[in-house]
Amino acid sequence: QVQLVESGGGLVQAGRSLRLSCAASRSILSIYVMGWYRQAPGKQRDLVASISTTGSTNYADSVKGRFTISRDNAGNTVYLQMNSLKPEDTAVYYCNAERYDSSGYRYNVWGQGTQVTVSS
Repeated sequence: QVQLVESGGGLVQAGRSLRLSCAASRSILSIYVMGWYRQAPGKQRDLVASISTTGSTNYADSVKGRFTISRDNAGNTVYLQMNSLKPEDTAVYYCNAERYDSSGYRYNVWGQGTQVTVSS
């Protein structure tokens, strides 16, 4: 079973930057779609950004132009560079890995989450 460990969260002032990291227990980025989600108190967990096995990216409208998802060439770590942070970006950020096998079975793995707090 793949394990994901996030790091890089913290408290930051509005307008500043943070970089989150998600380390996988083994090289999986060539077969899993990786995503960053976030969940604010009392709200649902929403997709922030994702990167496919081919490297194509997708972003929520609320973070386009400010956040960048990327991965390392070794295939073990995914990053979320967050610039121009806003108080509304405050949430627990979760890393996710997802794939489907040839029979259609879905593999879905979550990290433990890392808190990001943006002060005004």
